[in-house]
Amino acid sequence: MTAPVWDPQQYLRHADHRTRPFLDLLARIGPLPHPGAPRIADLGCGAGNGTVLLAARWPQARVTGYDNSPEMLERARGHAGARLDFAEADASTWVPGETYDLIVSNALLQWVPDHAVRFPLWLDALAPGGTLAFQVPGNFDAPSHTLMRELADSPAWRDRLGGLLRHGDAVLDPERYLERLTAPGRTVDVWETTYLHLLPGEDPVLDWVKGTGLRPVLTALADDPAARDAFLGAYRALLRDAYPAGPLGTVFPFRRIFAVARAAG
Repeated sequence: MTAPVWDPQQYLRHADHRTRPFLDLLARIGPLPHPGAPRIADLGCGAGNGTVLLAARWPQARVTGYDNSPEMLERARGHAGARLDFAEADASTWVPGETYDLIVSNALLQWVPDHAVRFPLWLDALAPGGTLAFQVPGNFDAPSHTLMRELADSPAWRDRLGGLLRHGDAVLDPERYLERLTAPGRTVDVWETTYLHLLPGEDPVLDWVKGTGLRPVLTALADDPAARDAFLGAYRALLRDAYPAGPLGTVFPFRRIFAVARAAG
């Protein structure tokens, strides 16, 4: 299955709403073990807008953003500086080559099958008192996903798109993350939040998912503009019914799951 091709400009169209969960995650991260010069990894840095926030929060840190999308890395490298750099890496195979004070991941792990099996490796790479922190979408049973999957698996599309999209098992329940992260001496905080994003404009939910969840479909149909437009037209109509526009915009509920695991000091 071809990896999705990412569009940084489309992704950043809703950067304000997408950044809010990352800020909420960072707010729960306590002091790092080497405050004078912490080492930080941003796993799945995307366009680098979140990595910049890490560098601002810990200005003495050496921060590296990792991603496997050439398009995203090209955009991210525009933020590079003396203590901020970016490198290509795939989270499904990434092995930390050094010790980190903080490994953080924002809205990436839902793209990594069986990502929880990577936790022991990443936790072992933390300095004493270091932190692993991540946030993932928890909305795979929301209409934006279920309608997309149903359409892709319908008779008109299943030959080209059947089985392409992620299901609810792309992420774990909060209780399962707590189980996978908890260990003697380790402090673990897991929680969930549902944001009610008020989105402006015409078909804003479609515009949102074009930057994220719809990327596999757009990639698969990239060589057939007519088919792509036909799929988008059918999906647009379904989304309009599921997320009706109001006088002030369209309400888009979005559940997210957070975890912060601090190693024993």
